[in-house]
Amino acid sequence: MISENGRLRWDDARVFLAIARGGTLSAAAAQLGLGLATVSRQIERLEAVLGLTLFSRHQSGYRLTDDGAALLDRAAAMEQAAAAFAEGSAAQAEVAGRVRLATAEMLASALIIPALPALRRRHPDLALEIATDVRAVNLHRRDADLAIRMVKPERGNVTLRRLGRLGFGLYGAPAYLAARPFTGLGGHDLIGWCETRAHLPAAQWIERALRGRPPALATTTLGAQLVAAKAGLGLAVLPHFLGAPDGLICVQPELGVDQEIWLAVHADLARTPRVRVVADFLAELIHASRAALEGSNRPETPATEGS
Repeated sequence: MISENGRLRWDDARVFLAIARGGTLSAAAAQLGLGLATVSRQIERLEAVLGLTLFSRHQSGYRLTDDGAALLDRAAAMEQAAAAFAEGSAAQAEVAGRVRLATAEMLASALIIPALPALRRRHPDLALEIATDVRAVNLHRRDADLAIRMVKPERGNVTLRRLGRLGFGLYGAPAYLAARPFTGLGGHDLIGWCETRAHLPAAQWIERALRGRPPALATTTLGAQLVAAKAGLGLAVLPHFLGAPDGLICVQPELGVDQEIWLAVHADLARTPRVRVVADFLAELIHASRAALEGSNRPETPATEGS
């Protein structure tokens, strides 16, 4: 990031990062405590000085261009350096106490908890409490300090960061597909969701695919659906990071039900060292796991009869 006089400018990096993470000018303005017009002017000035288009503008928000993505790590490094300078060496000693995280059970069990030993080694006085019954957790009531959501919160006193995307595909067990090769949905058993989860995009996709037929099995958790698919009960809509490592075969990788991953932090706690450490840890973890979460690292789907 450079200003008009050619020198590095932290304010430019802050605005650039806020737009990249929030995806919109309004989200960036809320995160930074600035006016919408101020944020717009700063990013336009930065692009003009650099001679680069950092974001492509869409009705749904701002997306990084290749030039913008190339600057992301540099801006994040400036952010980390600024935070270290502001906090000083005493910040490490302040990272102590309990932090309550609300997230989906699948992310907690398969991604977050296995990575926690590294966080604990860095901050042994930090205690983490994880709630996976997200419907009962409310940041505004202080039921949790921060949350990872698959739906962007639209209200409340929270700061938001878009962390990535969770990709879904249609998966089946090798033995099931050997006996019943996939050439289309007709004639296949599907594993679905109970009525209490009918609002989920994956549940609605299954409902449309069934066309009035009952599912072979309906559950309230993804974990149960994963076990059912492995047992050969039918095909299931699963996140790629769950289905692919378990030896299941993805017969339809694009379903149109992918979900954004959002980190929401109670605004009053966003600068608290223990909460900020956990928030940064989660952001780094999801960024490092991006390929698995999106499904871009899954093996090529084997050809089936008639495909």
